Amino acid sequence: MDLHIGENITVLRDCDALLIPMGTPVTIPEGSRVMITQALGSSYTVNINGNLARIESSNADALGFESTPQETEKSSKADGPVNEDALWEAMEQCFDPEIPVNIVDLGLIYHCDIKPIEIDGSQVGNQVDVVMTLTAAGCGMGPILVEDVRSRLLDVDNVTEVDVELVFDPPWDRSMMSDEARLQLGMF
Repeated sequence: MDLHIGENITVLRDCDALLIPMGTPVTIPEGSRVMITQALGSSYTVNINGNLARIESSNADALGFESTPQETEKSSKADGPVNEDALWEAMEQCFDPEIPVNIVDLGLIYHCDIKPIEIDGSQVGNQVDVVMTLTAAGCGMGPILVEDVRSRLLDVDNVTEVDVELVFDPPWDRSMMSDEARLQLGMF
């Protein structure tokens, strides 16, 4: 099935989802009609009865798409360097479910730092510390976005631990967006 943004489709089985922006878990019943409004990163945003909901790619089959296979076990050897560009590329695969722009270009990532983990003078891994915010402090999707960042960074070679801190100071504003994001959203 081809992905057509704005097209109404029928849900093929009961499907777990999260209401946007509250983050409340819901089940979309089999046979429901939904409209896909966004399919970026590892999730789909759908409109169901005037409400937005986020569906993870592991439930894509409920929408008639191929589900993402379960993650394979990552190698335990992680004493090499971490490619910082790979970290930023991983975070660029995380999307605000209401805005079709990745969280890096939205300016939601304030800081990303790599620290080697050592035991008895030998490097045994790497920790990545991220400080991020949300476009709105009351957004219930914060924990979901934090977990999305954490899981994507853990997939980067040689990353063994990730700490994502969600802050609201300084508060996010539109000036933090990249030029590409402003252009994509028509804000120039």
